[in-house]
Amino acid sequence: MKIAVVGTGYVGLVAGACFAESGNDVVCVDNNDAKIRMLQRGKIPIYEPGLEELVRRNRQEGRLTFSTALPRAVRESSIIFIAVGTPQDEDGSADLQHVLAVARDIAKAMNGYKVIVDKSTVPVGTSKKVQEVVRRETTHPFSVVSNPEFLKQGAAIEDFMKPDRVVIGAEDQRATDAMLELYAPFTRTGAPIMVMDCASAELTKYAANAMLATRISFMNEVANLCEAVGGDVDHVRRAIGSDTRIGNSFLFPGCGYGGSCFPKDVQAMIRFAADGGYQFRILQSVEEVNKAQKTRLFTKLKKQLGSLKGKTIAVWGLSFKPKTDDMREAPAVPLIKGLIAEGVSVSVYDPEAMKVARGIFGSKVAYADNSYAALTGVDALAIVTEWNEFREPDFARMKKVMRKPVIFDGRNIYKPETIRAQGFTYLSMGRP
Repeated sequence: MKIAVVGTGYVGLVAGACFAESGNDVVCVDNNDAKIRMLQRGKIPIYEPGLEELVRRNRQEGRLTFSTALPRAVRESSIIFIAVGTPQDEDGSADLQHVLAVARDIAKAMNGYKVIVDKSTVPVGTSKKVQEVVRRETTHPFSVVSNPEFLKQGAAIEDFMKPDRVVIGAEDQRATDAMLELYAPFTRTGAPIMVMDCASAELTKYAANAMLATRISFMNEVANLCEAVGGDVDHVRRAIGSDTRIGNSFLFPGCGYGGSCFPKDVQAMIRFAADGGYQFRILQSVEEVNKAQKTRLFTKLKKQLGSLKGKTIAVWGLSFKPKTDDMREAPAVPLIKGLIAEGVSVSVYDPEAMKVARGIFGSKVAYADNSYAALTGVDALAIVTEWNEFREPDFARMKKVMRKPVIFDGRNIYKPETIRAQGFTYLSMGRP
């Protein structure tokens, strides 16, 4: 099949590369000349394991191309995916201006029947808005489909190639058949393709992310309660996770969730629920809990160390999760800003996010070449992101270079008794 993907951000680039990998001819379109030139040279603007190799292979095979020429891409394709950003507006709602602008440009370039697919995360009712925009600009027949993505950053290729499910919102059989054919290679192992109306498909994406965010905030509340009453959240987590009705996923307490999806999608769902006359009280609490959780590690530091002015603190982990360089809404950002405001000298290290961090903090922090270099002469270490390389470090080496052997573990990656036996003062989340 001939496919166009408009938008070469995280979703668009992954989708385009994966569709090409299954044998389709794909052109990824963007109005950013510099980004397209970078992609044409084989350079990837984001960090995602396996993506660079996938793009390189399909470019070499001629199945994947990059262009700024949207009209030509539309004319030569039967299915056009809209995968542009839906940034958060001031009131928390999703800003659809880019989606609708692309829909308008697609309509003006159409030369026959096209399937126009919303791949961007969009609120309920967007498919109707896209239909209205396209209908005003063309007399050609078309279908609008909602096809939300469910990709985890750091595992996006695996998620796309072997999905848990594929959700297709379509209002006519012609579009449904085209989408079923497109996704057939990805669901040969039995993953369901769920066909539904567009509104339900649009809501499914938000509901999935909202549920995961809710589990995180709930478990953070449980961890905070454990600290208040003397419980151990690890025991609680394992016990409730063994219940088949609950399961173990997303029950790990920490510094709060971040990234480009959960914060934005929770707020957008609260907003479009309100627009529909419904107050989504659980999600309002989820958001409040997460906002407070991002300050909890800072509070622990201040309580344990007293005055922070003049102290030096290392931060391990800057991205909002491992296997990405994405620092959007990352818990490390408010922590570091809070430390700087208290007069702390901050030394940071992250395996992938150092370049992004420089764009945020500039010269306000020291950037270490490796995890041990970040510890030289520090009064404490704060662990914010659970990268694998932090899980089994040389503790003797750490203790030797630190001024004071104090660790604040925001992700509970160590066993308290093991660390304390080596002479560290160790504080974690929801554990004695």
